[in-house]
Amino acid sequence: SNMHLTCTNMEKDGDPIKAVHEALQQAYDGGIRNIVALRGDPPEGEKEWTAADGGFTCALDLVKYIRKNFGDKFGISVAGYPEGHPNRISELTAEEVENMSDAEKGRCCTHDGVTYVCKDEDYKKEMDYLKEKIDAGGDFIITQMFFDAEVFKTFVKDCRAWGINCPVVPGLMCINAYPGFKKMTKFCKTRVPKALEQKMDSMKDDPDAVKKFGVEFGADICRSLLDFGVKILHFYTLNLEKVVYGITDELGITSGLVETSNESDAKDMVAVGSAWARVGDTVKSSAGQGVVKEIKADGSAVVDIDGKDVELAKGSYRKVF
Repeated sequence: SNMHLTCTNMEKDGDPIKAVHEALQQAYDGGIRNIVALRGDPPEGEKEWTAADGGFTCALDLVKYIRKNFGDKFGISVAGYPEGHPNRISELTAEEVENMSDAEKGRCCTHDGVTYVCKDEDYKKEMDYLKEKIDAGGDFIITQMFFDAEVFKTFVKDCRAWGINCPVVPGLMCINAYPGFKKMTKFCKTRVPKALEQKMDSMKDDPDAVKKFGVEFGADICRSLLDFGVKILHFYTLNLEKVVYGITDELGITSGLVETSNESDAKDMVAVGSAWARVGDTVKSSAGQGVVKEIKADGSAVVDIDGKDVELAKGSYRKVF
C-alpha cells in the first residue's frame, strides 16, 4: 500500500504537526511502509492554499519531517509535474503564444481558445523544487496526469539533466467519461493532443464508446511508456475499475479482469477532496462520524450518525480511511 498524506486540514488539539505525526505512527503501526508526501489542495470553498499556524508549508517540509522523525521506516514518493504545477501555469497573450520556446510549445495546452503554459523560468523553479524533495529523502516520483506521452518522456530527460536520478512513475488518468475528461483537463490545464480532443468530441454522446476508447487509448499510451523504459504504471482510477481492468487485460498484465468489474454504484459517488465517497463509506463532519446512506445529486449526503439520519452539505464531510 502507498498512503497519500497531505498537510491540508490536519490538526490535533490545535497542533498540525501532532496530527501528522500521529497519522504517520498509526500508518506504521498498521503495516503501511510507503507514503506519498503531498502538500494537498485548498480546503473546500477556498481558491488558495494557506499553511496552518505552526504547520507545514509545503511537501518538502513533510518529507524532511518524515526522514527526521521516522528515519528509513517509510519509503517516500513525491509529486512531479511534467507540464508544470497548475499554480505555475500562465494564460498567454497572443504575442506570448507567438514567442513560445520549443520547450514551452511541447508542454502548452489550449482550452476554449486560450493557450496556457508553465513558462520556462517557472518550469525551472519547479524542477529545482523537485530536486529538493528528492535530496531531502524522496525515493521516487509519481507524476501528475498527462495525455501526451512525449511530455512525460521530456520530463524524465529533464529530471536526469537536473541530477534527479530516482525512478519516475507515470500517473495515468483513465478516460471514463466525456464530461469528466473535459472538466478535469480544463481544471488542471492539461495538454490534450489535437487527435485525442477530436476523437473525444466525436463520442461525447456515447458513454459506452468513450469507455471502450478509454481502454484503447490507455493501452496505447502505456505501451509507449513501457517501450521508453518505464517499469511501473500508476493509474488514477477514481474508484472506477472497468477501464483500468480493460487496459491491464489489453497489455497482458491480467486476463479477463474486466469481466469482473462492477460500476453499478458509480452514479452514487461524490468527490470528497482528493478522494471519493460512496454509499457505505465512513465519513466525518462537525456533526460527528457516521456511515453514508445516500448520495444526492448536489453532492450532499444522508449519513447515519449514532442511529440518526443527518443530511450533510457537500464539502462539509470527509471520508475516513
